[in-house]
Amino acid sequence: MSRYFGPLRQLGFVVNDIDSALKHWIDVVGVGPFFFVEDQPLNDFVFRGKSSAPRFSVALAHSGSAQIELIQQHNDEPSAFREFADRGLEGLQHVAYWTTDFDRHMEESKNRGLVELQSGRSGSGAPDERFVYYEDGPYPGTVIEISEVRGRKGDLFRAVEAASKEWDGSNPIRDMRKVL
Repeated sequence: MSRYFGPLRQLGFVVNDIDSALKHWIDVVGVGPFFFVEDQPLNDFVFRGKSSAPRFSVALAHSGSAQIELIQQHNDEPSAFREFADRGLEGLQHVAYWTTDFDRHMEESKNRGLVELQSGRSGSGAPDERFVYYEDGPYPGTVIEISEVRGRKGDLFRAVEAASKEWDGSNPIRDMRKVL
């Protein structure tokens, strides 16, 4: 448990081949089902203070209370994911904390001197789907994400977690767009 952000809720992995990563997580690790979207919708995306338009696939699953996120970027637009991959890295890129009090966490992070890396709104782009990532410093894989989980994004995350609780191995990859 982070004394600043509460419980760790997500492990975000940047991968070069999301199909192979899905196969590994499902067949080797036994985690699933994964909810997949080929082209993750983004709104108002900013990386290092400048607008950007990355395109990437995302797959979400749960293991207990931890969400596993697999991300493969498909273009060269600037993002934390592209920067991570361009450093020759693949694997854990960020850890995420979920909040329903996003503004308070943003203010606390600023007061503690965290440096914003990227931000925007995911999913439908609703005002309650904000996210922000902070620099990782010298430790690859320790970018911190604060993700607002009210509204539809919160509903999606709860549905992904619920599906994992009774998963019997069938239908391991599902269309994320059909969850809500």
